[in-house]
Amino acid sequence: MAQIAKMEVQTEIKSSADKFYDIFRSKMHLMPKICPQNFKDGKLVEGDWNSVGSVRLWFYVAAGNTETLKETTEAINDKSKTITFNILEGDLMKYYKSFKPILNVIALAQGSLVKWTLEYEKQNEGIPDPIRYEDFLRSWSKNVDGYLRNA
Repeated sequence: MAQIAKMEVQTEIKSSADKFYDIFRSKMHLMPKICPQNFKDGKLVEGDWNSVGSVRLWFYVAAGNTETLKETTEAINDKSKTITFNILEGDLMKYYKSFKPILNVIALAQGSLVKWTLEYEKQNEGIPDPIRYEDFLRSWSKNVDGYLRNA
C-alpha cells in the first residue's frame, strides 16, 4: 500500500524573505509576467488570487514539457511565511494520488532560504519520486528572486 512521501527542495536567494513571500502570498497572478520561462499562463477558477480555498489553473513548463494543473491554496501562515497548496487536477495527477507543495520562506542574515516540501502519494510503486520537479522549483524561486532584485 502506498503512503505519503516527502521531498524537500531548498534554494538560497538574495531577496528578503518578506518580499519573496509577498509575491506568492498576494501576487501569484503575476507569475506568467514574472517567470515567463516557468509559467505560460494562469487563470483564476474560483475565489480570488490570495485566499485559502481559491482555485487556479496553471500552464507551466517542467523538464521541457508544457503541463497543466489546477490547484488550491489550502493554508496560509503569514507568521511563519508558509503556504500550502493542493494539486486538484492536471498532468501530475496521472502519477500521484495526492500532491501538496508547501512553500516556506526563511530569513537569513543576508537573503533568504526558500524551502519547498512536496508531500505526495504515488499512484503505484512503479512511479518515480517527483525529482523532475526539483529543477522547476529551483528555477522558479531563482526567477522570482531575479525579478525582485531588478524591480
